[in-house]
Amino acid sequence: MTVDAGRGFVRINLDREKCIGSGQCVLAAPDWFDQDEDGIAVVLEEETTSEGESEDVRLAAFTCPALAISLDSE
Repeated sequence: MTVDAGRGFVRINLDREKCIGSGQCVLAAPDWFDQDEDGIAVVLEEETTSEGESEDVRLAAFTCPALAISLDSE
């Protein structure tokens, strides 16, 4: 998944094995993340060009207690 952060694209990496189901990503970026029936995070959107949404994704990665979300610049 990629996000245009105004500085190029950012790839969102979600490690579902690390996810502990806290839901912090959903609270920070509800347009990007949801949880499955077991509470494990899932990524909803494929990409966006909105800088505001990319900041939400960065917040979701920052607040994840399991460090299951990482962002890589392309």
